Amino acid sequence: MQENARPVRWGMLSTAGIGRVVAAAIAGSTTARLVAVGGRDGQRAAAYAAELGIERSHGSYDALLDDPEVEAVYVPLPISMHRDWTVRALEAGKHVLCEKPLVTNPGDAAACFDAAERTGAVLLEGLMWRRHPQTALARRLLADGVIGELAHIRAALTVDVPPGDIRRTGTLGGGASLDLGCYCVSAVRLFGGRPRHVAATRVVDTADGADGGDLRTSALLELPGGASAQFDVALDHPRRDELELIGTGGTILVPDPWLCRAGRIVVVEKGNEANPQAFEADPDGVFDLSPDAENDDAYRLEMEHASRVIRGEDTDPFGRADAIEQAAVLEAVRTASATGEWVTMEEVAS
Repeated sequence: MQENARPVRWGMLSTAGIGRVVAAAIAGSTTARLVAVGGRDGQRAAAYAAELGIERSHGSYDALLDDPEVEAVYVPLPISMHRDWTVRALEAGKHVLCEKPLVTNPGDAAACFDAAERTGAVLLEGLMWRRHPQTALARRLLADGVIGELAHIRAALTVDVPPGDIRRTGTLGGGASLDLGCYCVSAVRLFGGRPRHVAATRVVDTADGADGGDLRTSALLELPGGASAQFDVALDHPRRDELELIGTGGTILVPDPWLCRAGRIVVVEKGNEANPQAFEADPDGVFDLSPDAENDDAYRLEMEHASRVIRGEDTDPFGRADAIEQAAVLEAVRTASATGEWVTMEEVAS
């Protein structure tokens, strides 16, 4: 950001737990400043603001949107609320960074970007891993042909959360395929392009409060050029964060792909498997990539990128078309897992 540019003044539309991570990330930024938080309960919002050192709190989401000091809004609400509050924030004249996934279907994604275009505001989907130097390195290695032609992508993200956790509440947009699958789908698309066909299977969550969302989902995707991809996500498995790009001449392994704390990419060349090569994502030591970094840097980089876009100092490579396609693939995965049949992407409205 230019020296004379003011930091973007952000408001947080919720007192969600992820907000604590984002607040810590913004605290380390020179381009973004968290000035307000809005919640459904005034006392809780005030306590949240005091805990995190936020200047002001509001006892409703509408009050936050009415705050003239807030230029941009971070939306970490339950997934089922993303569309409505993203549109309302945009129509209130605020720029928006909405936590992943932006929405659950391509029609809602289009509606959000329609609102952004009407108001001239910036809208970004919060898949922070895509904007990290570790991911940029993986893309560069693939483009440079270090593993030959891409043949297969394998991804996984599993966590273990108890019954009653919001991520297991289907009516609020919870479930493994949306809350976790959005990362894997974004990776498949980023490295392999738009899928042509999708197959999937799921295990329905029957715990109290789960509302029939998916507890586990596995998917197989046919990609352009004869490549394929597979991923699995779960809300009741040990923690797994995996991304592997398999080519005709080797494999790119991305340790810790979603939180981006490993800071390196490992390349295993075909015929030389005993001597893997490690490529540093941050050779100058600019970022905090230690295992106890609490994701701060990934979110800080995302907030700084969003702030530069808002100030007109940068552009975002992921916009309307990307968000619509992401939502379409997520919808195809859910449809395929519910029906047990292959879904052709041309049949999914986007």
